[in-house]
Amino acid sequence: MTNQASSPAKRPVFDHALDIIERLGNKLPDPAVLFLLALALTWIGSWLLAGTQVEVPKAGGGKDVLEVQNQLSGAALVTWLTRMVREFVGFPPLGVVLVAMLGLGVADKSGFISAALKRLLAFTPRRLLTPMTIAVGLLSLVAVDAGYVLVIPLGGVIFYAAGRHPIAGIAAAFAAVSGGFCANYLPTALDTILAGLTETGARIVDPTYRVSPLCNYWFTISSAVLIVLVGWFITDKVVEPRLRRVPVDGDPNEMPKMEELSPREARALVAGVATMAAGLLVLVLVCWPATSPFRDAAGHLTARGAPLMESIVPIILLLFLTPGIAYGYVSGTFKNHRDVVQAMAKTMNTMGYYMVMAFCAAMFIYAFNTSNLGRLVAVSGANALSSLGLPSGVTICGLVVVCGAVNLVMGSASAKWTLLAPIFVPMLMQLGIAPELTQAAYRIGDSTTNIITPLMPYFPLIVTFTQKYHRGTGIGTLISVMLPYSLGFLLTWTIFLLVFWGLGLPLGLGANYVYPAR
Repeated sequence: MTNQASSPAKRPVFDHALDIIERLGNKLPDPAVLFLLALALTWIGSWLLAGTQVEVPKAGGGKDVLEVQNQLSGAALVTWLTRMVREFVGFPPLGVVLVAMLGLGVADKSGFISAALKRLLAFTPRRLLTPMTIAVGLLSLVAVDAGYVLVIPLGGVIFYAAGRHPIAGIAAAFAAVSGGFCANYLPTALDTILAGLTETGARIVDPTYRVSPLCNYWFTISSAVLIVLVGWFITDKVVEPRLRRVPVDGDPNEMPKMEELSPREARALVAGVATMAAGLLVLVLVCWPATSPFRDAAGHLTARGAPLMESIVPIILLLFLTPGIAYGYVSGTFKNHRDVVQAMAKTMNTMGYYMVMAFCAAMFIYAFNTSNLGRLVAVSGANALSSLGLPSGVTICGLVVVCGAVNLVMGSASAKWTLLAPIFVPMLMQLGIAPELTQAAYRIGDSTTNIITPLMPYFPLIVTFTQKYHRGTGIGTLISVMLPYSLGFLLTWTIFLLVFWGLGLPLGLGANYVYPAR
């Protein structure tokens, strides 16, 4: 008889496919070198395609002409050299990450985060950690980029402390913060930005058309529930089982400890939580008055450009720095101010690799944006879709796919929609599809492929987070971990939109499915 116990278990075909993707991906150069190679390809591509023009419709009629700019010309190279320092220092994720990590580093090194998570785990069932992590990740989107530097690393800490694979926690949080980027329970600044761009595109056809900032609100709330459920299933049934073969071989001294809190640590936790609560209370009291300096000229707190939104990262710094200090002094982790400074320094020591990657990424993104190659790709894809003349439902699915593909090379949600809205919105209006439905389809494509492109500005940071737990983590490892989320979200979210449409459920406030409205 055959010994069944010694026979290797058959693994799913999809699992084998992920293994292949991981192996191929990990054979790619280091992420920093990958960005430099992308920079070289951008230079060559801009030289070969220099002068290529593409027309983009603009509001009020007429067209703008975009032209590929040669980045290998003498003038372009000199400009690149003169802007090198400015582009690196001004690379958007760099300041966000470094400033936030100063506060998080003190909270971590003092033991405050570890102690708080132990108490959290005491009443959160292990099997509910995944949906909790995803739900918190989606909620963090209100604070723009805060989820990348706060929720994603905490996902790894929470899972590790609960005896689960830490990379699964990072993956679940990353899937929520980035893959579920356009799903949320609360309105965000992005709603206003996208609605304004959609309205601009709609007025090419109908100069009186208005688009509400909350035109997709009911859909995004419902989508948040979908993302939690689908992400929960993928994490627990697909990603974490596969990660059992990936050893946790990071520095033992950097791992969260599982011991029970001592009486002194318990008192320190109370002091830390009380300090954080006091900080939040002060923030609310300062923001509450109509004359608050955190409000913009129109009195809004959460509008794009409002001082509160611009201050989110420094607020995170203070809300974690002060509780970390309070916990450290009460618990005895910190003896004096030098210990606090040393905690900050140790955190910055771990960010060296990320800073190298950020420099290379900044150089590539500058050249790619300046060359107009990303815009050429976006417009060409949009024009190809419009020329097919497909039925409305298929066209919407095609729009999702095109936007997802463009997202692989052009990261900014607002920049892409600035370019695509004047093309897709009027085009689909002429097919009888309302601008609000077009915007909802764009949001799906814009979200779901964020987590599988190394060109996404925060992707190198996530690689750094995972290397804390598995030193051999590379681009291929992270892409293979995140691909099930990307495909799962893309498929289920698109079907979800079609169901919404088919049932006639309201997309949001003042939204329509057809144009002109019936």
